[in-house]
Amino acid sequence: MKLNKLLVIAVVFLQTIFAYGQNVEFSKDNFKDQKDGLKKALNEISEGDKYFSEGPSRYKIAIDNYLAAQKFNPNNAVLNYKIGKCLLHTIDKTDAIPYLEKAYKLVPDIAEDVRYLLGKAYHLNMEFDVATTHYKAYKDRLTKNQQEELLIVNRNLNECINGKDLVANPTRVFLDNLGKTVNSKYPDYGPLISADESVLIFTSRRDNTTGLGIDPYIMEYFEDIYISYNNNGKWSTAVNMGKPINTEEHDATVGLSADGQKMLVYKDDKGDGNIYECELKGDNWSKPQKLSKNINSAHHESSACFSPNGKALYFVSNNPDVSIGGRDIFVSYADEKGKWGKSVNLGPTINTKLNEESVFMHPDGKSLYFSSQGHKSMGGYDIFKSVIDEGGKWSTPVNVGYPINTPDDDVFFVLSASGKHGYYSSFRPDGEGEKDIYMITFLGPEKQLVLNTEDNLLASVAEPVRERVIEEAVVVEAAKITLLKGVISDAMTQIPLEADIELIDNDKNIVLANFKSNNKSGKYLLSLPSGKNYGIAVKVQGYLFHSENFNIPAIADYQEITKDIQMKNVAVGSKIVLKNIFFDFGKFTLRPESTNELERLIKLLNDVPTLKIEISGHTDNRGSAEMNQKLSENRAKTVVEYLINKGIPTSRLEFKGYGLTEPVATNETDEGRQENRRTEFKILSK
Repeated sequence: MKLNKLLVIAVVFLQTIFAYGQNVEFSKDNFKDQKDGLKKALNEISEGDKYFSEGPSRYKIAIDNYLAAQKFNPNNAVLNYKIGKCLLHTIDKTDAIPYLEKAYKLVPDIAEDVRYLLGKAYHLNMEFDVATTHYKAYKDRLTKNQQEELLIVNRNLNECINGKDLVANPTRVFLDNLGKTVNSKYPDYGPLISADESVLIFTSRRDNTTGLGIDPYIMEYFEDIYISYNNNGKWSTAVNMGKPINTEEHDATVGLSADGQKMLVYKDDKGDGNIYECELKGDNWSKPQKLSKNINSAHHESSACFSPNGKALYFVSNNPDVSIGGRDIFVSYADEKGKWGKSVNLGPTINTKLNEESVFMHPDGKSLYFSSQGHKSMGGYDIFKSVIDEGGKWSTPVNVGYPINTPDDDVFFVLSASGKHGYYSSFRPDGEGEKDIYMITFLGPEKQLVLNTEDNLLASVAEPVRERVIEEAVVVEAAKITLLKGVISDAMTQIPLEADIELIDNDKNIVLANFKSNNKSGKYLLSLPSGKNYGIAVKVQGYLFHSENFNIPAIADYQEITKDIQMKNVAVGSKIVLKNIFFDFGKFTLRPESTNELERLIKLLNDVPTLKIEISGHTDNRGSAEMNQKLSENRAKTVVEYLINKGIPTSRLEFKGYGLTEPVATNETDEGRQENRRTEFKILSK
């Protein structure tokens, strides 16, 4: 594919060299013996001009007509100029160079912007010095009255400076094409991933689009949403998600919750783009519902994402009443009922006078990735990162670097919870067709490179292609997150259960988030940023609640923990460990962070007023048996006294200390001893 592209450029340049060296008009005098050919060429130009006159979005359609005419007469300056200008609005932008060069050499004043377009073409080809020469030549011809043009070309000149700096200091990455199971000969873009990279959802314009409709304005298939699953590191063949997600109009991916259970989609709504939300119920997705007016305005909302706890929604809008520039990023927070509140502009640290797009909040809950035409872009949209501190202040956005960013538009970037893999779409010579989806591996392990030759590309089309390795290493911080995932099921039958999951900050005694496990598979996934003492409460109607505790140090790096949870029935003899009841070492005074767990126990006792329970204390084997027996009994007694003070009758409560006599794990390790130090309750009667 790349060789063919180089041949086209070479042929056009040779035509320039061996041509007459002068502009040849499409006239009868110049083609006296080729009347039929001239007539056909003029018809092609006329047809192409119809699309050309309708603006850049139609340039792609005009190209075939213009190229047919150019084949008849390759030495017409106007035609070569139009071909070059059209190509700058396609995926083959750098193919514009030989046509624009030819137009300029034939007639240097062919158009006022010819030097600008040449600058743009070389800029996109990362020939920054050549681009700068053309940009400056164009700028020198502008007058003081052409302020908008001056602003644009000055921005382009700065982009070339940024580009040289970024290319000179690249990010060390692998770029892998995801291959034929995901990508097609059609445009594939807008990838979304669950935090654990188990599912990939993306947008494509394929010939099996719902309704088989073609957008008449750009002559491409309507957008549909596709899904692929990660099977031991290999992506399954992507399939159309079908109805109700996809309709006969444009349907595109914009956001996915960390657990992959909720999705945000974009629908064109006849030009008034809006954001919709849907939810995975078992194996089936619900019909997308349009978000409220606090999100969707009378203007265009183009992309959005959830915060990891689901309590914030970041989105992009071009609402001129509240935007700093064109498209800006906003945030809305959910109230106690889950309704989205009035949106707030993220402000000038994030938003520029130009456009921002494709927003993504990392599962760490603080790192925002987005695309911007402003800040220090090397051209078009570049991907940037900003981090919010505990006071709500955003850091200055940082360009994520080359080769992730290029002088063209780089948008819809998402990052795995581990921080190791990013996904985005790009047009590259090794692709399956138009835009393809690529996986970026940051500081990944070395592996055999595929040589970038035509033979090797052809030989490796069935596998992901390792395009390049950048040797200069840059520091990429390891994600400080714990992913907790597993299956919630009935302890007796093993049947998966839909459970309510409450995530608590034990130190602050506040609920951070609420989630549900899938109602068919029982699967759940929680993202736990390092540096907190987490309490997790799992509740299912008719079952005893289940609690877990994860006290994750701030220095803890990325880890995945699989924790299957079995829910016990409210039955005599059922026993539950109260994992979020805390005492100081060697003492029996309840610590404040025990409050949430105790309140859950009180609720259970109030919901089932006939329930009688035993609270038991257990210790590890450090110290004497007598001391441990006394400590365990006092701790159990303290819990019972708390319950009595909260109105639970004494007749329903018993306490007992078991000391070190009933270990549930080895006492030879810190982890085992921690498990043995516990408070339990057991149902005595109901």
